[in-house]
Amino acid sequence: MKNQMINTLVQEMQDVLENNILRFWLNRMQDHENGGFYGRIDGNEVLHKDAEKGAILNARILWSFSAAYRVLGGSAAEASDYLAAATRAKNYFIEHFIDPDYGGVYWSVDYKGRPLDTRKQFYAIGFAIYGLSEYARATGDREALDYAIALYECVEEHAFDREHNGYIEACSREWGKMDDMRLSELDANFPKSQNTHLHIIEPYTNLYRCIREMQAATTCNYVPVLGSVLPVDVVVPMETMARIEGSLRNLITIFTDYILNPETHHLDLFFEMDWTRGAGRLESYGHDIECSWLMHEAALVLGDQKVLRKVEQVVREVAKASEKGLRPDGSMIHEANLDTGRVDDDLHWWVQAENVVGWLNLYQHFGDEEALQKGLRCWEYIKAQVIDYEHGEWYWSRHADGSLNTVDDKAGFWKCPYHNSRMCLEIIERFGDVGNI
Repeated sequence: MKNQMINTLVQEMQDVLENNILRFWLNRMQDHENGGFYGRIDGNEVLHKDAEKGAILNARILWSFSAAYRVLGGSAAEASDYLAAATRAKNYFIEHFIDPDYGGVYWSVDYKGRPLDTRKQFYAIGFAIYGLSEYARATGDREALDYAIALYECVEEHAFDREHNGYIEACSREWGKMDDMRLSELDANFPKSQNTHLHIIEPYTNLYRCIREMQAATTCNYVPVLGSVLPVDVVVPMETMARIEGSLRNLITIFTDYILNPETHHLDLFFEMDWTRGAGRLESYGHDIECSWLMHEAALVLGDQKVLRKVEQVVREVAKASEKGLRPDGSMIHEANLDTGRVDDDLHWWVQAENVVGWLNLYQHFGDEEALQKGLRCWEYIKAQVIDYEHGEWYWSRHADGSLNTVDDKAGFWKCPYHNSRMCLEIIERFGDVGNI
């Protein structure tokens, strides 16, 4: 019965991924006039052709179609469309978002692809590494890998704090200091954040795994995943691999020893340069559950059993702490400020997606049957309340009273095919017959 239930889950995930999420981006978001992808469709389904194009949106599009091709390439009827979209995203990103003069990645370009906001937000550079390394995993493309490694070196040179450890939030285009480092207007202005570190450990994990897979494919004729193309003569200096491994190992320690609150087991959000916790007692339940499985993934990819044993305990503690945001119907609210009493109880699309992966991760690796049920309940909520079956893709959120949020975008600067497509791909890879199980 349980196997049948999981097989049904996998089938449903693949159907939603291909027919609801990816088809929306293929059919409605490709910009055939100015290249790349449009910058925005609002919550009322109106396309804004002249909207700015954000680095985060475009890097996440690159990741999503690359991963879809890598995982589904051998079985998907639209595999060639996924590869074409991934290649379109890769070429546009390299041509328009990479700064040819100072290195790094622009925050945004205008609808014609001209630099608009040229600040260097390391969160965005992290996603560029994530997307480019995934394209390299999927296709064996050396150009994408070289850009990903160059951006890794860029982050290490300009963002890494050699005095206190960790990574700062942002620099100017020329790598100068900035007074306002905030990722968005919703964030507190601190030089370090959990969110940016989360989206640096995520791409570093993928980059490290990508290089290892490509080198294995070159040296022993091993095809890492269905749909991949064997690379030719992939040689990355041992010194580079050692640096990436060291950075990944250090980031795991940053999460377990600095960002994790040992009293609450939540992951605190904002920090001064010396890791003094700032902005009050904030709890982000979506980031907690997302961090739980991404930390675990980093330790698994690193392959150090001592590190893995330490992380596994933290994974379960952080997931347990995130339960504070769960509702009886399986959905998860966004966050809370314990100092002011303000609770953001909107049910955001991305929180629900990470909620599913986090609990299914505990079931897969620890045999936690309750975690399986939590993940399945959230999936039922997503199917009933979050997926837009008429127009495609997912709504940004529902309010706590169940009403639909149409103020925020259907697709845009922050609304991308990433959290939801990754949820589907994670479940397919972990429990399905396609790719690595």
